[in-house]
Amino acid sequence: MMRKQAVNHAHLLALVPTGPLWRVDWAAIWTLWPELPALDDCPQDKIHHAEGDVGTHTRLVVEALVADRDWQSLPPNDRTAVFWAAVLHDIGKPAVTKHEDDGRISSRGHSRIGAFIARQLLWQAGSPFTWREAICGIIAHHQLPFWLIERPDPTRLAIETSWRCRPEHLCLHAKADALGRICADQQAILESVHLAAMTFQDAHCLHQPFAFANDESRVAFFDVDDRDPHYAAHEDFRCTVTVMSGLPGVGKDTWIRKHRPDQPVLSLDLIRDELGVTATDNQGQVIQAAHERARAYLRAGTDFVWNATNVTRLNRSKVLRLLRDYGARIEIIYLEVSPDQLRRQNRDRPDAVPDAVIEHLSRKLEPPADWEAHKVTYPI
Repeated sequence: MMRKQAVNHAHLLALVPTGPLWRVDWAAIWTLWPELPALDDCPQDKIHHAEGDVGTHTRLVVEALVADRDWQSLPPNDRTAVFWAAVLHDIGKPAVTKHEDDGRISSRGHSRIGAFIARQLLWQAGSPFTWREAICGIIAHHQLPFWLIERPDPTRLAIETSWRCRPEHLCLHAKADALGRICADQQAILESVHLAAMTFQDAHCLHQPFAFANDESRVAFFDVDDRDPHYAAHEDFRCTVTVMSGLPGVGKDTWIRKHRPDQPVLSLDLIRDELGVTATDNQGQVIQAAHERARAYLRAGTDFVWNATNVTRLNRSKVLRLLRDYGARIEIIYLEVSPDQLRRQNRDRPDAVPDAVIEHLSRKLEPPADWEAHKVTYPI
């Protein structure tokens, strides 16, 4: 079951240090969620983290960030987001830390897992969507400035990253992450972070997402590995498809009735009913039927709505690939409500989804990002 809301957003903001002392209230922060004290019991590889466990490292990172005048001078909303990104940046390590056969300790995949965990915690705290996703973007990519310049095409990766998080904030965090550890190559890491910031700057995306010529140019760039980011793509779409995204019970049907009343709706729930397939059965037959019906609309150049949860990037990518193959303009509508409201709305549905299913999906939730489609709307 989803945990009841105990931490609220106002409390999180109140715990962000302010001048002139810039003092961190660790006693209050470390008791917010059980995931934080668990970091004190999570070991790290001594070569990269001679300072000790993840909890020790996290506190050193946050203290380094708070002492940084660049962080102190950020606008309040940005300052609070970068602060909580630092507190939560390694929250995924306990889930993936392993003792390797050679005696080393690894935590591969902790950035992505950490973003999922942070999203859950902040959603349950009632944090604003944009603020929360800015934090999750930093967490998901917080190691990137360490190795960006070593990649074959760092400029392309910088441009991609600028649409996934705010690069200047990412590099500010990475600097604190480097300072908050004891290792032989700390200075080299700091130099890599500096060069990463320069790479973002040279690509004109340190302070904002890279400016593509138009929506199709952006979507095509993320589609094709060797796409020139400066190329202005021709926009001539056969039709427009609205792709819904959101947990069960969030209100997708209501939104469609209000905003797309005259368009045909391809609903995976209705297809399941027709085929006698439950939400927990194998969905292969349902997906195949949905794709066949979508192709009929696409071939006819008919605008329509694709109504499904589409809460993971992998599942959305399969839908979006089909739509792009037929030259459709794609608009994603992502809906989200508070955990309490979601429970109420789901209970009131005639076909209420089991709480365990919603819990499972919420833990995998990846809200759509602006780079995934020609337009992404968040009526939250």
